[in-house]
Amino acid sequence: MIEVGKTVVSRDVFKKEFVCNLSACKGECCISGDAGAPLTNDEKDILENIYPIVKPYMRQEGIASVEEFGTSVYEERDKEYETPLVNNAECAYVFFSEDGAALCAIEKAHNDGKVDWPKPISCALYPIRIKAYKQFDAINYDKWDICSDACTLGKELNVPVYRFLKGPLIRKYGKDWYQDLTEVAELVEREL
Repeated sequence: MIEVGKTVVSRDVFKKEFVCNLSACKGECCISGDAGAPLTNDEKDILENIYPIVKPYMRQEGIASVEEFGTSVYEERDKEYETPLVNNAECAYVFFSEDGAALCAIEKAHNDGKVDWPKPISCALYPIRIKAYKQFDAINYDKWDICSDACTLGKELNVPVYRFLKGPLIRKYGKDWYQDLTEVAELVEREL
């Protein structure tokens, strides 16, 4: 782990390569797993406020899940809020494109200029997962086999995780922090 500001960053964030390959995976990360997308307390409130605007982009199954469980659910196991699921599977905010890819209703509403918030930061930062502690955030690379096509594409294009996630990392920590991160990355790359 390498310290950058008030974060500690796994070396894998610099060493692993990754570029989402939606045409290959079809958004599997939004429909697999055993929990919804982690939400911060602020994001929980944002989602509650924008739900009426996002709702027209959602599938009936997702709307039914939100109406039954709420715009977010508290997960006792991880002590955090998450997006609700449909039948303990896909995120309630998922809809499917004509080619069967899982897409985000929140992101679609944002791209259409209907809401200012693009989507949960946990989604935007994947494959990075952040664990917040009182004194610092631990930033780790999360390897998931459904993302093997993204790893292959990242390797082909020679794009490390931290570069692929530049926008979301700046959204989370700011431009100055990201500049510090790139300086650390140059040192790590010399070690390789």
